[in-house]
Amino acid sequence: MQTSPLQDKYGRVATDLRVSLTDRCNLRCTYCMPAEGLDWLPDSSVLTDDEVVRLIRVGVGLLGIRAVRFTGGEPLVRRGLTDIIRRTREVGPDLELSITTNGLGLARTAQALAQAGLNRVNVSLDSIRAETFSDITRRNRLHDVVAGLEAARAAGLGPVKINAVLLRGTNDDQASELLAWCAERGYELRFIEQMPLDAQHGWSRSQMITADEILERLERDFVLTAAVDPRGSAPAELFLVDGGPATVGIIAAVTRPFCGDCDRVRLTADGQVRNCLFAREESDLRTAMRRGATDDDLAERWVIAMRGKRAGHGIDDPTFLQPDRPMSAIGG
Repeated sequence: MQTSPLQDKYGRVATDLRVSLTDRCNLRCTYCMPAEGLDWLPDSSVLTDDEVVRLIRVGVGLLGIRAVRFTGGEPLVRRGLTDIIRRTREVGPDLELSITTNGLGLARTAQALAQAGLNRVNVSLDSIRAETFSDITRRNRLHDVVAGLEAARAAGLGPVKINAVLLRGTNDDQASELLAWCAERGYELRFIEQMPLDAQHGWSRSQMITADEILERLERDFVLTAAVDPRGSAPAELFLVDGGPATVGIIAAVTRPFCGDCDRVRLTADGQVRNCLFAREESDLRTAMRRGATDDDLAERWVIAMRGKRAGHGIDDPTFLQPDRPMSAIGG
């Protein structure tokens, strides 16, 4: 099979692959999962390191993937992460390699990840107040995240990006505080509208802090100017902070959807292709691979999976149904 783009029927081409390495996490964020955690995937269903690398090789070599982001759950709890990154770098010397992490293990792993070929990190951090951090994550680990951010910057894993979700009545009064903290340290902050991907299915649009509200809070303390460069397929709308060079991004997946420019495809930890974060259908590559499918066979299955991608996520549609899998089992 010759190289074939992962193109859907609307002409969008996926070049950015999000690979979930585990559904497990060492935090219990209130907007993601219950305090007691979830029933994790059985080990036998999770892709092995060799299987992960093989599917990435198929994506890069046959399907035009140009960027790979490793997600979870929490990818740093995957024992083979460093080796997977090293082997992925061998697959594509020019690939953009990144991870989305809660940062707890970065202080001890950042240097090794950089040496293995990782380019940068996205770290989830919703508050720089220890008490609020503990309230949201149900863990007293803010100091570990801060140390991890410093280690990532020291290892050259930049730009270091921070993802934050504002929760009404919990940290929605801390937007400017978090932005000032990030700007002072050279971290690039992105606020993300809370999406209906929680395990408890307790998301409510009326309780969600919208992009307009985020901007209104920030503009009390900063002058925000829309960035000149077009965002393209990037999910964040960027603003210069007080004329720059610091920026802040707003990812308004709910109120300002950017589905028309989406270039992402997802591979779950158990080897399922998801053509949209909110898809309710998946395409199984793991079973085919374990039954002896060739690389060409796997690529063809992947191409077919992408053709079924819908025009948009449909959150505003009255018939919208939240995916059965929560974010921790899909990968960001």
